[in-house]
Amino acid sequence: MAFESLSEKLSATFKRLRSKGRLTEADIKEAMRDVRMALLEADVSYKVVKDFIARVSQRALGQDVLASLTPAQMVIKIVNEELTETMGKENAKINISPKPPTILMLVGLQGAGKTTNGAKLAAWLKKSGKRPLLVACDIYRPAAIQQLETVGSQVGVPVFQMGQVDPVDIAQAAIAHAAKNGNDVLLLDTAGRLHVDETLMDELKELKSRIQPTEIMLFIDAMTGQDAVNAAKAFDDALGVDSIFLTKLDGDARGGAALSVRAVTGKPIKFAGIGEKLDGIEPFHPDRMASRILGMGDILTLIEKAEQSFDEQKAREMSEKLLSNRFTLEDYYEQLQSLKSMGSLSDIAGMLPGIDAKQLSGASIDEKALARTEAILKSMTPAERQDPGLLNSSRKKRIARGSGTQVVDVNRLLKQYEQMQVLAKQMGGKNAKKFMRGRGKGLFGMM
Repeated sequence: MAFESLSEKLSATFKRLRSKGRLTEADIKEAMRDVRMALLEADVSYKVVKDFIARVSQRALGQDVLASLTPAQMVIKIVNEELTETMGKENAKINISPKPPTILMLVGLQGAGKTTNGAKLAAWLKKSGKRPLLVACDIYRPAAIQQLETVGSQVGVPVFQMGQVDPVDIAQAAIAHAAKNGNDVLLLDTAGRLHVDETLMDELKELKSRIQPTEIMLFIDAMTGQDAVNAAKAFDDALGVDSIFLTKLDGDARGGAALSVRAVTGKPIKFAGIGEKLDGIEPFHPDRMASRILGMGDILTLIEKAEQSFDEQKAREMSEKLLSNRFTLEDYYEQLQSLKSMGSLSDIAGMLPGIDAKQLSGASIDEKALARTEAILKSMTPAERQDPGLLNSSRKKRIARGSGTQVVDVNRLLKQYEQMQVLAKQMGGKNAKKFMRGRGKGLFGMM
């Protein structure tokens, strides 16, 4: 995550606070100095840091905190609340026009990931029950139209384009096209530049004036720190943006943009782009992001990912199969595919409380092991997945060759499968069935 270094430093600071038991004013002031340095090193705006530390210090030095039985926890709670406040309190929704179509004007500098993440947003809207249409209004960047058509086809969202003509004409024609074809949300992929300039802003102002978009969404690269914040302020001053989409929030940079942009522009961060895959998008929840930064995890987002990836009826069927010893390697493979759709295991584990980036290195989360397991299962025939008893020595050798693994890897997978069945038998009875009905979805979500 972009806040990895910041999280480590804040965790170390709070660990020192907790070790003291009772706190003095000097302890809190020292901790605030550490927090200030951690935020500045994360490339958070100096003014934002100054205001943040002032608010936290004022609350933390109050008698109700110093007199508390657990003052360190009170300080952490205050920091959590002020981080949430800095990033915008709560998740902000897209402005939906009461009279379709809703027109989202997507703006940003080149390299911020506007086109790819615009397609992610279109896919998210489609899953939410909308009928989005991507509109190619970037007529300058080489292959911009082709790129939009490519990502549009990958997410199953149509793309409207007229080649290299006036972007205003394209947008107006797209609105007429949407009315005829029932598209209720238009996403205008506008031109960007390598830097903010007068020509770019004049064109965007003209498009805004003629089209009257429902919302102007600015895409900024979370990995560019203060440059992203400066660009956001320039766009907002010239154009008047309505919302922010943070891209590359999973990068290893310092991530100060996420903590600065809301305070500097006053505009809500509505979405975050996570990873390269076209399903890598999350609604931005300031409270959940604050919890992640402070190492408290993000269980709510993890639950939402599981709910999107797992079918409740199928999970119940899988639970019953497992309890009645009818759970096959074919079922195991299906669950593996569902788990993959939730994202990388490191990202998933990072949402669990108390898990930090260092704990995820090495053997804790082995993405390659997951890939090997998938390769082994895919190298089996349907009959072999249905009945592992068929897997004699020669078949195991064939599977190992086909999956690029060793026979020992095939045997290890079969051993894990057998252990799961033994565990299911040990759980047999009314209590087990009650547990599986209530939590089967969660169990299969994390296997």
